[in-house]
Amino acid sequence: MKLKIIIIALIAITTFSCKKDKPNNTVTKAEQKTVQEEEHHHENEVIVFNNGEKWKVVDHMMAHIQNMEKDVNNFNGKSLKDYTVLSNKLNKNIELLTSNCTMKGQAHDELHKWLLPYLDLTNQFTEVKTKDEAENQYQKIKASFKDLNKFFN
Repeated sequence: MKLKIIIIALIAITTFSCKKDKPNNTVTKAEQKTVQEEEHHHENEVIVFNNGEKWKVVDHMMAHIQNMEKDVNNFNGKSLKDYTVLSNKLNKNIELLTSNCTMKGQAHDELHKWLLPYLDLTNQFTEVKTKDEAENQYQKIKASFKDLNKFFN
């Protein structure tokens, strides 16, 4: 239950902080439903190119994405605890990324098509119970950066 709340909160932050500033940061039940619908919607969509080119991610946001990718690519875990440390690093950068979102328009929408499934992968990563599960989830996260790098710079 606690993880569901965290997932909904991260998705809400990602979705609503990018679109507009609100007088207060509370998320209503209607907004939570919209976020869940958007998450499902983006999971089934294919990222498209920007007229044959990669989409530009604003520098301050790309820095957090690159930090995550660097942590994943440099990871050499030996124990479940090592995977937990990596998971914590990824979650800190996700928080920074989503709280500093300034993108708008189709580039923003296309990035969400990558980001929302990535959030799901990292949330699942936090729930692993064995080193084998952690390694499997780690490989999925690592593979997700191939899509990111194919469509974004």
